[in-house]
Amino acid sequence: MSEDGKRPERDKKPRSAGSSRPSGNSRSSGERTSKSRPSAGGARKPKTTRGGDRNFDSRDKYENGDKKPFSKKPSNKKPYIRPETAEDKTKSFIQRRRLEKISKEVHKDTIRLNKYIANSGICSRREADELIAQGLVEVNGAVVTEMGYQVQKTDRVVFDSQNITPEKPVYVLLNKPKGYISTTKDEKARKTVMDLTANASPYRIFPVGRLDRQTTGVILLTNDGHITKKLTHPSFAMRKIYHVVLDRKLTNDDMKLIGEGIRLEEGVAEVDSISFIEGKPKNEVGIEIHIGWNRVVRRIFQKLGYEVEALDRVMFAGLTKKNIKRGHWRILTELEVNNLKML
Repeated sequence: MSEDGKRPERDKKPRSAGSSRPSGNSRSSGERTSKSRPSAGGARKPKTTRGGDRNFDSRDKYENGDKKPFSKKPSNKKPYIRPETAEDKTKSFIQRRRLEKISKEVHKDTIRLNKYIANSGICSRREADELIAQGLVEVNGAVVTEMGYQVQKTDRVVFDSQNITPEKPVYVLLNKPKGYISTTKDEKARKTVMDLTANASPYRIFPVGRLDRQTTGVILLTNDGHITKKLTHPSFAMRKIYHVVLDRKLTNDDMKLIGEGIRLEEGVAEVDSISFIEGKPKNEVGIEIHIGWNRVVRRIFQKLGYEVEALDRVMFAGLTKKNIKRGHWRILTELEVNNLKML
């Protein structure tokens, strides 16, 4: 202390670049912060933290979610929960809209006569109007020439001496799994492809051709009788491609024999092409045929002493199972339907 009672000022030395203040984690700084200085009135101030007046306990509750930063008004709106069903997983938005449109038509009590005829697959609506005007359509035994005539579902409509139905053609492509048979019903109560496509159409559809119970792959179901007859009749020679897995490697000699044709009970089974699959072992081959004999692919290889362990149809009439999971289905696009009609 100096004589006048003031402390002598210490010489202030410049701080070096490497030096720094003691951190808050040091003992000295902890001791200083832990002791709060008394205020002018002598009362101590409450402990505060960076969060303001909240102490550490309240901040912990805030961080754990007990206290929310923003309180929203309760809403009566129910959150949208998308249904996780197999049907929703296999159908796109466009396909669902297409099915909804068909379902609305099914539940209508009446339908215009030209639309009735167009839905049967005979012709377009404009062409149906011309047929009606020419007096070629009968309803319940009477010729109808009135444009816009409404037909009930119970009415009997005849064109060209044949009864017609107002069902709109529906085309469903299924990637068939094992254990299902390709029929509409089974006397032994076995699983059928109809079980997999129960919600595919409001109309009754039928499988086009057959795949045996252990064969997997693409199969078409439709209510279009004209297309069904066209795709299954031998004269149209529809192409089918199979992926075959054998119990052992296929020799080059046997592959050549299959390519030349194998004689079976029905005659010579002609094969359009056969080859090994790139990147696969020699017991896996691809085979293309157009004949529709029962279990023909399996019998071709059995004739030469091979056993087919797995058989998968990857293409039928230009349709493939691309982007269709096993056991799932999808509706054909308009382009695919037009391609089928042009075959």
